[in-house]
Amino acid sequence: MALIVQKYGGTSVGSVERIQAVAQRVVNTVKAGNSVVVVVSAMGKTTDGLVKLANEISTNPSRREMDMLLSTGEQVSIALMSMALQQIGQPAISLTGAQVGIITEAEHTRARILHIPKERLESHLKDGKVVVVAGFQGISSLEDLEITTLGRGGSDTSAVALAAALQADCCEIYTDVPGILTADPRIVPDACLMSEITSDEMLELASLGAKVLHPRAVEIARNYGITLVVRSSWTDDPGTRVISPSPIPRPLDGLELVRPVDAVEFDTDQAKVALLRVPDRPGVAAKMFGEIGRQKLNVDLIIQSIHEGNSNDIAFTVNKHSLNQAEAVTAAIAPTLRQRSNSGSNSGNGADPLTNEAEVMVERNIAKISIAGAGMIGRPGVAAQMFSALAAENINILMISTSEVKVSCVIHQKDCDRAIHTLCETFAVNSSPVDESINIELSELKKSAPPVRGVALDLKQARIAIRFVPDRPGMAAKIFTLLAEKGVSVDTIIQSQRCRIIDGIPTRDMAFTVAQADADEARDVLAPLVQGWQFGEITVDKAIAKVSIVGAGMVNQPGVAAKMFDALAKQQINIQMITTSEIKISCVVYEDQAVTALQAVHAAFELSGTKKIAVPA
Repeated sequence: MALIVQKYGGTSVGSVERIQAVAQRVVNTVKAGNSVVVVVSAMGKTTDGLVKLANEISTNPSRREMDMLLSTGEQVSIALMSMALQQIGQPAISLTGAQVGIITEAEHTRARILHIPKERLESHLKDGKVVVVAGFQGISSLEDLEITTLGRGGSDTSAVALAAALQADCCEIYTDVPGILTADPRIVPDACLMSEITSDEMLELASLGAKVLHPRAVEIARNYGITLVVRSSWTDDPGTRVISPSPIPRPLDGLELVRPVDAVEFDTDQAKVALLRVPDRPGVAAKMFGEIGRQKLNVDLIIQSIHEGNSNDIAFTVNKHSLNQAEAVTAAIAPTLRQRSNSGSNSGNGADPLTNEAEVMVERNIAKISIAGAGMIGRPGVAAQMFSALAAENINILMISTSEVKVSCVIHQKDCDRAIHTLCETFAVNSSPVDESINIELSELKKSAPPVRGVALDLKQARIAIRFVPDRPGMAAKIFTLLAEKGVSVDTIIQSQRCRIIDGIPTRDMAFTVAQADADEARDVLAPLVQGWQFGEITVDKAIAKVSIVGAGMVNQPGVAAKMFDALAKQQINIQMITTSEIKISCVVYEDQAVTALQAVHAAFELSGTKKIAVPA
């Protein structure tokens, strides 16, 4: 007999008829020989209505009282669901988060789950009951009994956390779409349903705005090895399975506060090629990486810096044995870019006077050092902690690349051993990542994975650019520690390749993206630091968007980046920033070109399906 946790969202329980349909589905699962825990959200638009009521009463309602109010929505759902099950002969009992004993941080409206006792749940399951649990909520402690809520995606998080605590065989997330799609069907009507996806790929897509699963839920599933299935509550279709690696043994206490980093990884077989002062116009990256792809060169990290005047820099890393070929290809491309730039230059518009002198720069003695772990999601201090640890060892960072589950830095090779030692000490981990090959299903899925599994668009980001950052150890640590102390989460981080001397001090530019809502605070927090350099500048641009491709199959697949860049170039979409991880490539573009960019990239990788997916409004 299997233990299954099923979660039903607001639209799935939005009416009496829908609750009755869900109850029948639950009973069918029990009749198949399973024990079932059901987690439900508030009905339909209930939460929106409660928020509206609060705002009519108070212009600034306290977070404690908002938790008290909003938690009532789920209480209605669990009682009705339990009644519906009992009506058709299935023993059931409803429990609030407090009755289960779901302990969270004492953070109203945004708490993380710390512990879930399983004794009461197991007792009811042993008696043959379906246990219906209120999602989205918990309590701060058994003594205070302060009701807390988990924030956006809280019911997903509740369900997966319960599955982890109970060591369930599966957690099924029922929603209003048939599963996980290759893109948002509201933007790409011919988006295709995936049958399977890895948890790493899902983490990236969820964090990039794919709303079907919340990143926190995927994080817990990945950390505790829970298989997720995303299905429609309207059909019996199998949906999409999210497959996680075999977990590292970890305690269930501090469930959502497990250590953020699982492994320190390094690669000393890397070399860097940079093309400086290339024209800032559509098609440049496509031309450059198109030729690199035709030469079958595997590229690891790619970074395009923010523009300076009408030019920017593009850098990438390759294996050392490919360096000579990569350098030759880049050197052959450079003059063609310069010639085209000459014909369109305008020296009277404040452009960089060196724009037309493209230059190839090579660094052989480098290494890539990375921290990896699903627990770093939404924790702004993790990257800052990495940068601080490297700064304490006087290790300068040459390149930075980030994803939801990994932060990578390129450093001088001579510093690699010290970097490994200090990062392992800082995060209390071994340098060897988990061998995921022991999970045969996941291993086979990765082997058969297409280069790109899905595409995503994030329209809620802003870019912060800092000019003339002193090029010395510790500067990244200072910047991102300040942001972390204010709780500002940073997404994409890049550092320019061009080093400019200002008053005898070598400097580089740095840029990163944050949520639009955090942009002004980020600027204000950093302003005193930047002003202290005398020559520093800081700017904010909210009219941007980030389009990304995600796929475990892009590893060791030449030409994937080129295809993405070419799709954007054909639509005359200029790329403002590029950053990559092993399974993701992200480009920052102008906001008004974002939808076109997503559609173009989705089509380029032939991700379309033959059936149009209807999504409720």
